[in-house]
Amino acid sequence: MPSWAADMAREPRPHQPGLVVTLIATALGAGFVPVAPGTAGTAVAVPLAWAAARLGEAGYLLILVAVTAFGIWAADCYEEATGTKDNQRIVIDEVAGYLLTLAAVPRGPFNLVVGFGLFRLFDVWKPWPVRWLDEKVGGGLGVVADDLGAGLYGGLILWVLDRLDVVRMLSSSLGAQL
Repeated sequence: MPSWAADMAREPRPHQPGLVVTLIATALGAGFVPVAPGTAGTAVAVPLAWAAARLGEAGYLLILVAVTAFGIWAADCYEEATGTKDNQRIVIDEVAGYLLTLAAVPRGPFNLVVGFGLFRLFDVWKPWPVRWLDEKVGGGLGVVADDLGAGLYGGLILWVLDRLDVVRMLSSSLGAQL
């Protein structure tokens, strides 16, 4: 066998990841949406955040940690199987980042919606060090880390809005106009 053929035989070939890995990495298939899969992945997280909020703070944080840990594992497996770094179908990182955005505030309708917008803004913008994490950290950890960074930025702003009582002020203003 020529040496180039032996080299090719040793190179890992991309293949289809397993069903469990695919379901986790793509957030139950949201990553297969052809346009804006990251936004679709974040949208999947909205009802999860609302439902997890019913478990109390400890339950919510447990869900966040579980999504993050399984997300890192699944993203790593999906990347390895497909041979594609940060494959756009991997959107479990958006789920983890969005859940982090909401971790320090009540998960009511206003915060769910505003948190969605803030998370997407920082996930797309990638201010420092989010962009650095995206570019320098590899594997499943790298896939998830930049979204956690975006979630931290979004969560900080959402927390400030909550502390300034913006929700109550907007509700009062809108209620008076209706």
